[in-house]
Amino acid sequence: MSENRSASTDPEELARFARLGDKWWDLKGPQAALHKLNPTRIGYLRNLLCAHFPDSDKPRQRNAEQPLTGLKIVDLGCGGGLLAEPLAQLGAQVTAIDPAEENILAARRHAELGGLAIDYRPVTVEALAQANEKFDAVLAMEVLEHVADVDSFLNAAAALVRPGGLFVGATLNRTLKSYALAIVGAEYVLRWVEPGTHDWKKFLRPNEIARPLEKIGLKEIDRSGMVYNPLADQWRLSGDMDVNYMIALERPA
Repeated sequence: MSENRSASTDPEELARFARLGDKWWDLKGPQAALHKLNPTRIGYLRNLLCAHFPDSDKPRQRNAEQPLTGLKIVDLGCGGGLLAEPLAQLGAQVTAIDPAEENILAARRHAELGGLAIDYRPVTVEALAQANEKFDAVLAMEVLEHVADVDSFLNAAAALVRPGGLFVGATLNRTLKSYALAIVGAEYVLRWVEPGTHDWKKFLRPNEIARPLEKIGLKEIDRSGMVYNPLADQWRLSGDMDVNYMIALERPA
């Protein structure tokens, strides 16, 4: 099987996102909703990673502008680089992968414009795991609901986490509330994303991520919901995980 095809890749999903090209970075384009969500998930990751990895573990002292200096992070299913770029700006050494080569090309173009050194690769998570690479933090943000084989994806992702490192996932919960808001509301009423972008049956309850990872040696350390405030037109962290949520697990040292 090639590096950009694996058990977890869904050809229809790949084709849908590959069509975006440079529209990934259009603030009013097809990924406008993800751009609005980005500050909240970046803030969560920054605080989580800074708390988990003390300064004494890092080869260079952190500073306020680049608090993730010294951390080796991989972004799985990176798309056009919407997550990878802010993490690199915060000082992290970022590897970002996506099985759609069109996404990688778009991400590279945008990173070059910003003078950012990000290691973009058109490969699957399984291929990366087979190369036996290890990272401080392995991120699967807004990608788990699009993979064909969740177990294959999670097993490969976990293999990338070094002892003492973290896996962090962000996805949509499979609840009636998420069907009403994320499918009916976001896709067909508000038109935040193209209708058909999400399949509610592929949404994952938090324990459907935690349990498989715990069986292979990881330990859950945090969960947080994310909710949208229509009056402020912004997202915030919340204890409500009925729709959007993030979950973090550690591989014990």
